[in-house]
Amino acid sequence: EYEGGRNSEGQRHGFGKAQLPNGDTYEGEYDCGLRSGHGTYRFKNGAIYTGDYLQNKKHGKGVFFYPDGSKYAGDWVHDQRQGYGEYLYANGDTYTGEWANNKRHGQGTYVYKDTGSKYVGCWVNGIQDGPAELIHLNHRFKGRFLNGKPLGRGKFIFDIGCEQHGEYIQPVQVRETEKEEEEDEEPPLPLEPIWKVSEITKLTPWSPHDEELLDP
Repeated sequence: EYEGGRNSEGQRHGFGKAQLPNGDTYEGEYDCGLRSGHGTYRFKNGAIYTGDYLQNKKHGKGVFFYPDGSKYAGDWVHDQRQGYGEYLYANGDTYTGEWANNKRHGQGTYVYKDTGSKYVGCWVNGIQDGPAELIHLNHRFKGRFLNGKPLGRGKFIFDIGCEQHGEYIQPVQVRETEKEEEEDEEPPLPLEPIWKVSEITKLTPWSPHDEELLDP
């Protein structure tokens, strides 16, 4: 069902309201038969998108309310979260920053609601990766992350005015050679990086970006 404007060819054009066969509804602007301009799309499952469209795709600025109570407000490109936006997760965590292909990608800040801690730094395909700062209530960690875990040189900065320098080292998995390898043996879980302290100092200006400047 559709009620609204049409052009001389009979295509939906201008403002209109549509009831789709799958139970979804759309109310907003059309251009030559396609959703283009500003509109609100209500999904049968309870999700709602209100924002810009271009040729039937979410494109421009828009807010998406998901059925689980989470919400994204920001930039869209061809139906994907892309550009800059803020995501409020169902558990109360928030991410504010850059997106590409529906994933956290670029610079962004993730706040953990339960602990109040926040990660401020680089993301690659939804994973914490690159120079970053992990800020807790009375101290923070400055270093680099790889695949969501801290790795390499870094420092803990304490509010009392001192720093603990060191590095996160990836422990090596040791396999037991005595026993026969079983066919259905599960792969070992990756071990957590271990923090190795090198020195305690007063506050210093070192940051993970400094190493990039030294690299040839």
